Amino acid sequence: MTKAQRFFTSIKDKRVGFIGTGVSHTQLIRVFLSKGIKVVILDKKDEDHFPEDLYSEFSAKGAEFSLGDNYLDEMFNCDIVFRTPGMYFNNPMLTKAREAGVVVTSEMEVFFDLCPCKLYAVTGSDGKTTTTTLISEFLKAEGKRVHLGGNIGKALLPIVETMSETDAAVVELSSFQLISMRKSPDVAVITNISPNHLDVHGTMEEYIDAKCNLIRHQNAFSKTVLNADNEETMKLAPMVRGTLVKFSLSGNTDRGAFLRDDGMLCYIDKGKVTEIVHKEDIRIPGIHNVDNYLTAISAVWGEVSIESIVNTAMTFGGVEHRIEFVREVDGVKWYNDSIATSPTRVMAGLNSFDQKIIIIAGGYDKKIPYEPMADTVNEKVKILILLGATGPKIEKAVTSSPLYPESGLKIVRVKTLEEAVEQANILSKPGDVVSLSPASASFDLYVNFEERGKHFKRLVNEL
Repeated sequence: MTKAQRFFTSIKDKRVGFIGTGVSHTQLIRVFLSKGIKVVILDKKDEDHFPEDLYSEFSAKGAEFSLGDNYLDEMFNCDIVFRTPGMYFNNPMLTKAREAGVVVTSEMEVFFDLCPCKLYAVTGSDGKTTTTTLISEFLKAEGKRVHLGGNIGKALLPIVETMSETDAAVVELSSFQLISMRKSPDVAVITNISPNHLDVHGTMEEYIDAKCNLIRHQNAFSKTVLNADNEETMKLAPMVRGTLVKFSLSGNTDRGAFLRDDGMLCYIDKGKVTEIVHKEDIRIPGIHNVDNYLTAISAVWGEVSIESIVNTAMTFGGVEHRIEFVREVDGVKWYNDSIATSPTRVMAGLNSFDQKIIIIAGGYDKKIPYEPMADTVNEKVKILILLGATGPKIEKAVTSSPLYPESGLKIVRVKTLEEAVEQANILSKPGDVVSLSPASASFDLYVNFEERGKHFKRLVNEL
């Protein structure tokens, strides 16, 4: 009997509550019900707003429901409660439940306990998703069966019984997930640490302490990857129990991946430098993605061949909707950056390119100011195609910039994304770059930024 099988057998007679029915809990609830475990669904949505198909499915399989404003009251009648990552671990109700003897856990915590294979986990304030994906891509290129989960991919606890020792699990974790973790992965990666989520954590100390759980419980045979260029991250180095690997854009490491002055990504260990790939051969643009490659290379070094790394660098088009390369048409490269729903994300995307580009911007009005990106747009954009409710606001901010009169920026107004892509195709020339960089939410025309990005890609692929 595997460890996972023993776990499910041990809770056969327990009453298990699930707070919320998001993607991870929906699959997990199905698994628990299939094993005959008593399930209680705790959700603040009342019966009128709870998804009808899920209600019918789960009630038919024997699940109980506690819905509406007082949905957490039933938690005290459960033996075990799975919290959703979005619910703060130190929530007063959860604290009272723990004090009353209720086991409060999460999908990822239990998965860490039961995972039968090597486990890689990534956290940080920025770059987590791309770095996690790159580690997964590197391992897949080596022929590994890889399970991608946490904040990306899918819930892994529902499939833990199908995993084997020779597989690899790669997960992205937020501070909300890590705050209650009491087990660390075989390979722990912290991309960087900067102020974030302080509206929930309250203090920078709690935020950093949550991140520390990624490495706090490692053993001597583990690997820890830290950012040598990030002061807050390097403060954690004395905590490292196993092998410490440091990546650096400035060459500031004696063990780890670094960027050499000539643009070559290299790895150094015991004084020996190994050349890997030139930054110009990395398909996804931007120095921040060079940084992500250095991070991921440091995580898998010794397990993945240089050939697999180079092949990934030359073919991987990026995480969907994050400066994602779509295709090249008549010498014009098209990128989907639909996740860029704010001026800061648009600026990061523009700074990824070494030339002036064409962007499509505008969408739902979140009442945010666009002045912060106005100068960068004038410096980095040759044609600005605007649509949606925020189109006029973006235009006003950009044309009010002192850089606008001399910028040569051309502004085109359209009504639909179809028309925007058509105009970009007409106005672009070989060598140009076109990016969907909305600087706005998508709710005026789409359910979310993913749906908007997928529509954009369909239009580009139809050119």
